[in-house]
Amino acid sequence: MGVPSDGLVRPSGGPDRREAILIRVIPYGALAVSTLLVLLADAKTPAQVWTTLGLAVTAAGWMLIVTLPGTSAPGPRLGGVYYAGLLVLFALLILRSPLFGLFGWTGYPQVAYLRGRWKQVGVVATALIVSVTYIGGFQSLGATTVPVYLILAAATGAVGMLFTFLELRQRATLDRLAEANAALEAALEENAGLHAQLLTQAREAGVLDERQRMAREIHDTLAQGFTGIVAQLEAARQNPGEWRRHADQAQALARDNLAEARRSVEALRPPHLDKARLPEAISGLSERWSRTSGISVGVETTGEPRPMLPDVEVALFRVAQEALTNVAKHAGASRVGLTLSYLDDVVLLDVRDDGVGFDPAADGRGFGLTSMRQRLLRVAGRLEIESSPGEGTAINATVPALTVGANP
Repeated sequence: MGVPSDGLVRPSGGPDRREAILIRVIPYGALAVSTLLVLLADAKTPAQVWTTLGLAVTAAGWMLIVTLPGTSAPGPRLGGVYYAGLLVLFALLILRSPLFGLFGWTGYPQVAYLRGRWKQVGVVATALIVSVTYIGGFQSLGATTVPVYLILAAATGAVGMLFTFLELRQRATLDRLAEANAALEAALEENAGLHAQLLTQAREAGVLDERQRMAREIHDTLAQGFTGIVAQLEAARQNPGEWRRHADQAQALARDNLAEARRSVEALRPPHLDKARLPEAISGLSERWSRTSGISVGVETTGEPRPMLPDVEVALFRVAQEALTNVAKHAGASRVGLTLSYLDDVVLLDVRDDGVGFDPAADGRGFGLTSMRQRLLRVAGRLEIESSPGEGTAINATVPALTVGANP
């Protein structure tokens, strides 16, 4: 816990910053004004002057116990001793002159140095001492003035008790709010740390999954293609009369492998995103795919498009590309619709077709859906699939709207 700027280190229930200012400044001001009034109006002899000054200096020195710069608020025991001494000084000063009642009133804010029920005791004691000034001082106490004094003391004490009770309730409420705020801040810090940790783990998992996907793709395409080329060359050596046929097949395999190698390299960074924004890149991809597949494609963008982090845009572009590839291979669809939606905190990509559909729980669809999930996982996104046999397929990709310049 930090030290308040007023220099006081307070337990719960001690004075706050506003009260600390009252305790440090107002008592000295009230003491100085009271002393000046007494010297001007009620100090006729040198003895009275020196008595007044001596009591005032003693009171000022006593208050230094808790008001010196760098001093801490007294604990419950020392606070009680300090306040008891202050009450004695109030009584002596008012005994010297009722004009010191102005200084006596500073006892009410200083009950903040007391704890619990001792605050009420301090209020009552202060009221008993200060109320005597209303009848002219201790010298005026008599059979006729005591009833008036008691009534005034009871009224003053009741008002002081009421304000003290309200102050205690307010302080208890503030303490509970402070505890709740501290707990909330701790929870927010913990959640922020967990979010950062999860995002880091998701990225690491995405990188690992991407490496595994590339390894599987190389094994399933390039490695098998090279194996086929080697087999054709060996067959040509063993059958010289058919070398041209085997050479043509080897050449075809080599071209296919070259195309696969280029596709794998492009999968790392789509060149389309270097030349256009994501909506335009997806529209261009869809148009090229439609010309090749002969399937009608509709592309729609909603919301206000804005530049996202490269990883986010690449993930969405590859999901759209993989989804269209799956439609061409498996769906038997006549129409496909793509919708790119920019919301406040997320970006959505929906790909829907009117094809044959499938059971997502039973059909893994090769590496296509797995690849899409892995790409989205890398940017803390998610993939949802809605499909059933004969009812088409809907693929929904959601990623955080991490704009350029954001720190995820």
